[in-house]
Amino acid sequence: MKKYTIILAILFVSLIASAILSFIPLEKACGGIQTTCYAVQTSDYETTLGIKNSHLGLLAFSVLATFTIFQIKNPKKSTKRIITIGVIISSIVAVYFLYIQFFVIDAICKYCIIIDAGAIINLGVLFLWKEK
Repeated sequence: MKKYTIILAILFVSLIASAILSFIPLEKACGGIQTTCYAVQTSDYETTLGIKNSHLGLLAFSVLATFTIFQIKNPKKSTKRIITIGVIISSIVAVYFLYIQFFVIDAICKYCIIIDAGAIINLGVLFLWKEK
């Protein structure tokens, strides 16, 4: 179950980054209002369906982490499917947000990069890591 332990660790890192963006004032978390991090977090893309993306991240990563813990403790095909779907969706969202940062906003948020990279790495771990 090493694969799921790695996925869980990456989910916790993403959860921490989402918590920073959710609970610490952006001026402090991003290092001021003149930073590209602040520009991303205050852009037109900071929310989805009226909910801050960092709050959605908290929810999504918490749910995925919970299912991953269940999978580590008691592996089941149904739980594995839920994790797979969650990781695929988070990777698609990550690619979208990376595109927005690099090509639309032309600004980078260090926390967003950590979260997005984590989602893509988890996709790689999920599909490329072969358990023995």
